[in-house]
Amino acid sequence: MYPGTPITAARARVPSSSEAEPGGLEASLLELFHDHQNSSLRLRELTENSKKEAIRKASRVSDLLVDAVNGGVQECFIIEKRIELEIRVLAASIARFMKQTDQWLTATHAINTAVKEIGDFENWMKTMEFDCKSINAAIHNIHQD
Repeated sequence: MYPGTPITAARARVPSSSEAEPGGLEASLLELFHDHQNSSLRLRELTENSKKEAIRKASRVSDLLVDAVNGGVQECFIIEKRIELEIRVLAASIARFMKQTDQWLTATHAINTAVKEIGDFENWMKTMEFDCKSINAAIHNIHQD
């Protein structure tokens, strides 16, 4: 395949079908060459079309797989958001109940303190009553004597 060799020169010049003798060897070879070129071209086009179709189908399968996976992920994401919302609602309820419980504890403590004070006052009153009776009895005894 060096320049100037007879093979290169023969390849460089392919006679047209009008130059070849009809029914001759050259015409047959030329016809075989054209048939080969046409079948190669058709095969190349068929291969290219098959390749494009395979790429389209692979892309479609890939899209379907991604959609299937994303559908599950999206559903999990939605459920997660609902759970987070429920957690926030429950946390707010817990905070409200804790505040209410603290208020109740404060109120019951105040009531207990008041009851103790009432008991202390009652005890003081009984002591005062006893002291008054004692003083009254002493004064009464002094007057009788």
